[in-house]
Amino acid sequence: MTALPGETPGTVGTDTPQGTVSPPEPGAEGSEHAEAPDASDAPDAPDAPDAPDDPEASEGTGPSGTSADVEEDTREDAEGDAEGDAGDGEAEATADAVPAEAAPAAELSEAQAELAAQRELRERIEKRKAEKAAPIAAGTGLSGTAADLLAAVRAVESGEKAGTAFFDTPAPAPAARRPAPGAAQPTRAPAPAAPAAQAASPEALDAVRAVLTEGGAPEALARPAVGALGEQAAELLRTDPWQLLTVPGVRPEQADGFARALLGAGCGPDDGRRTSALVGWVLERAALQGHTALDAPTVRAALAERAVGDPEAAVRDAVEEGVALVFGEADEPAPDDADPADGEADGAGLAEEADVVREPVQVLLGLDRYALAEESLADGLGRLVNACEKAADWTEAAAAAPSPSAAELIRTAAAAGLVAHSGGEAARAEPAALIAAARGLGLRALGATHSEDGRRRLAAATGDPDTAVTLAGLLSGAQGPGRDEDGALALDLLVVLDAPQLDVEGAAVLVEALADGARLVLSGDPGVLGSAGAGRVFADVLASHACPQVVSRTPDPGPIGELVSGIGIGELHQVDAPGKEVVIVPVRDAGEAVHRTVQLVADSVPRAFSIPAEETQVITVGHGGAAGTRALNEALKQRLNPGPGRFGGFDPGDRVVHVPAPGRAVPGVVRSADAEGLRLDCGGVPVLVPQDRVESSVRHGWALSAHQAAGMRWPAAVVVLPGDAAQGLSRPWVYTAFGRGERHLSVVHGVDQALPHAVAQVPAQERTTRLRALLEALPTPDASS
Repeated sequence: MTALPGETPGTVGTDTPQGTVSPPEPGAEGSEHAEAPDASDAPDAPDAPDAPDDPEASEGTGPSGTSADVEEDTREDAEGDAEGDAGDGEAEATADAVPAEAAPAAELSEAQAELAAQRELRERIEKRKAEKAAPIAAGTGLSGTAADLLAAVRAVESGEKAGTAFFDTPAPAPAARRPAPGAAQPTRAPAPAAPAAQAASPEALDAVRAVLTEGGAPEALARPAVGALGEQAAELLRTDPWQLLTVPGVRPEQADGFARALLGAGCGPDDGRRTSALVGWVLERAALQGHTALDAPTVRAALAERAVGDPEAAVRDAVEEGVALVFGEADEPAPDDADPADGEADGAGLAEEADVVREPVQVLLGLDRYALAEESLADGLGRLVNACEKAADWTEAAAAAPSPSAAELIRTAAAAGLVAHSGGEAARAEPAALIAAARGLGLRALGATHSEDGRRRLAAATGDPDTAVTLAGLLSGAQGPGRDEDGALALDLLVVLDAPQLDVEGAAVLVEALADGARLVLSGDPGVLGSAGAGRVFADVLASHACPQVVSRTPDPGPIGELVSGIGIGELHQVDAPGKEVVIVPVRDAGEAVHRTVQLVADSVPRAFSIPAEETQVITVGHGGAAGTRALNEALKQRLNPGPGRFGGFDPGDRVVHVPAPGRAVPGVVRSADAEGLRLDCGGVPVLVPQDRVESSVRHGWALSAHQAAGMRWPAAVVVLPGDAAQGLSRPWVYTAFGRGERHLSVVHGVDQALPHAVAQVPAQERTTRLRALLEALPTPDASS
């Protein structure tokens, strides 16, 4: 690797890293919650959702002094960047599951037994034995309904009781399974989009502002509070102040201060309203880091850190109230002649009541929206696997494929309703070949990408703009073939590229929109950062072996491809870059990192490669810190497009990123503004951002986080690694960031041995999900069918 003219050359070493890495300075990691790093930002933090909150947001424990923190946190939550794979510490579930209470094999589930083993519940369980119902069907993973603890779960599932007491965003209700597309002509009318948030009435806003003011909370929370709690938000907050935790960015200590101001000495740390809200908050925070569930010990530990005196009772109450659902997985029952005493140690002596002894279970707690989404998705994927016509003959199409890997993908898709395809950037040509081959056979085939940039690249690969859409455009009806008379997407084959960016809720909606008999191919690079939303859909599908898998043998070309391929297997080495495709620019501190970054974007890269500044993307570890996206964007704006920021901080020509929904980052350019809002050009698509959404959903975009950049590429990329970002690095982060440049990659390098250490020893943080288990429990399709 070489340096640009006028730059100091440097090397990326592969020496054995030091045993420890110094923690970043305050503000180094810009998480989705605050500028300063949580204690959980260390990549190896075992219990990130439960770790102490960041110093800035924790300075005030009461209502005073929280306005700026809450408003900034709300802004960050709206982005949904979830840089958790690198530095926000996805919680690794602790392994201290409690052995289950032995129970009658036909009546009591494993998760129920584990909770029933707690001493406080013995008497209640005895009273409820006569009311025990049959167990949930095997494979669902849900706990039974035998005891009072899970009666709430049953009520939620039956519709008798809402399970979203603290969260008003329900999971998409599973629709009836779609029939296979017939001869009916598809309608081009857009599919019903997700309903927009209803405008809050002035009366509701005024009432909420009055309550917030009385409790010492900032009035700026009024609109998001009404959005989260509805028109009755004022009444709900007055009777249950901890429901303020449903507002994005609000932290427990802030809600505690608000509650004390409203309730006085009548509230305490074990108030049932507080503990239930905390359980929901812990699970929502975990969802921001990618988890769809957490194990019960992790939740109890988080509650204990929040001064809850009886975390077990708090979890029980949250389940009863429908705030959380319970799931459990366990081994098969022990033989009938097993000694009951073997299960007594952790079961508080309750095993003697049972006919069999069961092994310890892992009890998971989750929010109903993600539970329903995972179950709907698993069911839908199983439907595609079993409903596809597997006798299709695509032999000639495979023979005409441009590469052996493309031919293998075509043959596999001909015989399966669901296929997983993995490979790097060069491997994207294989799904393109599959789409072209299927269309040549007269099938309605389409490719969906994560971004508008990906859509353009796919269209170029297939040679037909009509073959490529964005996933958001397809589901909204703005792009693609529309729906047939039954409401299903009018497709025979859908290829989803950038599949690692699929979160569980989006994937559930997509799969439900496919008709029986349609084929689905999930294609992507397993090495990149995962979705910004909850779940790990692509990784779970691969791990479950629920469908055929095709691994591309097409390597990424050039020095950048060689460098990124090595990172994917944990090796960071020098590559020959005779054309200066890869350049290392060493820096001593964050200030120098910002200076050299601006110099590269504005001068060096345009001069050496004729790549204009607007086609060079800066990528850094987080939003906060002296060399985070905020600092870099400010410096780049001053150099590339100075102006007064007369449109809410923006000027025409500013590069921005628009976040229309959590987890979606759409690059664009400011064109103008008027009374209606800020007008952007996002990849050729005009976008109007209303005035009241500009502050929370638009920020400058010369510099992005790696999560925001995932699924996109630019002619040149400048990756900034200041010294205070060392703990935000991981192999997936480096792999994703370094792979965003097509022709050139500059690395502003100030982390010394932390970079090779991250590549070699900091893999992706695991997310706790249930999808893999649900897919593994699906019945195996009959090969003869």
